Amino acid sequence: MNDTTQDAVNNEQERPALPDRLSVNPRSPHYVKEIFQYDVGITLNGKDRFDVEEYCISEGWVKVAAAKALDRRGQPLLMTLKGTVTAFYR
Repeated sequence: MNDTTQDAVNNEQERPALPDRLSVNPRSPHYVKEIFQYDVGITLNGKDRFDVEEYCISEGWVKVAAAKALDRRGQPLLMTLKGTVTAFYR
């Protein structure tokens, strides 16, 4: 192996395992700072999603922002979409 492929293999080994449930909101108990050092991809029902705020693989749902609507604390309102969820590192 050359140096670039060796570095790619080492980076994959150093990445933390993706949890069953993860949130991008630092206030959430499901937020894991170490995960967000890497680019995480989410697939819902076979389609890549780029707007996911939170996901749960075992329960089969993702939460996405509902347009421009905000709650009383200024956080985006979230819609829950159900289906087959897959999380992966890009």
